[in-house]
Amino acid sequence: MSTASLPGAVLGDGIDAAVPAHYGSPAREQRALLAGTALVDLSHLEVVTVSGPDRLTWVHSLTTQHLTDLKPGESTELILLTVEGRIQVAAYVVDDGETLHLITDAGFGEELRSFLQKMKFMMRVEIVLRDDLALLGGYGSAAVPRAVLTWRDPWPAVGAKSVAYGPSTDDHPARGQERFIALLPKDELMAAIDEWEGTMAGMLAWEAQRIVDLRPRPAIDVDEKSLPHEWDWLRTAVHLEKGCYRGQEAIARTVNLGRPPRRAVLLQLDGSEERLPARGTEILMGEKTVGTVTSAARDMDHGPVALGLLKRNTPVDAALTVDGIPALAEVIVNPDGRTELSYDRPKIRRLPS
Repeated sequence: MSTASLPGAVLGDGIDAAVPAHYGSPAREQRALLAGTALVDLSHLEVVTVSGPDRLTWVHSLTTQHLTDLKPGESTELILLTVEGRIQVAAYVVDDGETLHLITDAGFGEELRSFLQKMKFMMRVEIVLRDDLALLGGYGSAAVPRAVLTWRDPWPAVGAKSVAYGPSTDDHPARGQERFIALLPKDELMAAIDEWEGTMAGMLAWEAQRIVDLRPRPAIDVDEKSLPHEWDWLRTAVHLEKGCYRGQEAIARTVNLGRPPRRAVLLQLDGSEERLPARGTEILMGEKTVGTVTSAARDMDHGPVALGLLKRNTPVDAALTVDGIPALAEVIVNPDGRTELSYDRPKIRRLPS
């Protein structure tokens, strides 16, 4: 049996087709999620484990995150970058004292496993793409029955050696959230749900809350050009004072000089329309294309919302439309693309002609 057999379950589509999209009332399910009384089946996400005595120092050397001092049960996240500093694979990270667990979005597990295997050389590590684990997501501090390990989302807290391109932790809409993903044996998933003293929620509720929390999702919001800076992702996934890793120079250059080419926004969409824009829908300022929608959902409080990427120099008060729907863009990433770590730019003085 699976969660598809639970009463009221309606399966999703696309990348989330393997798990329920909802159980009859996405808005009610989202409220239950935030209240800590509902769980979401996230078993279509993928887990790569790295065991062995070299696991922490080795993965530390390959990715954006500082892992050498990671304690058992401590949660963080990392990004594997291309040489140009673009996002290749992002993963949530938690270690149990013997094995490092890397939770990736659906479809990214084999890519991460393959890369790590190629980089193994003489390291004392074993890398496995796991097919024996189920994942349940939720909010709050309640323990999930039969969980063997739990990853707790650091978002939106800014790491001690990182920087924010968006709101401060205190001003962030996700402040105080306690999002988690529990890992448990796949063959015990339904027993765990039976023992859970609450309800189930679907991916529509999970995604709606993710979007209003300004949380990028790798399989949906990231494209081949995406930089961590554009999504304010340095705050939780990039340590700025660790050793060399692929893409580090590009990260440092953009931090120092500022001005990533695009910036993330939260789009408040006109609620009079029933439809939601599809991923990749152009964002227009008049007749000019200034960005694209990356993900959209219907939030329990805000109604239709979307995440998108705009050209950096798009005016913050621009009148926008998406698939004919009027949209108001709320700033996520600072439009000047700079932080307190960016160099001061000297003003160019022009000589009189």
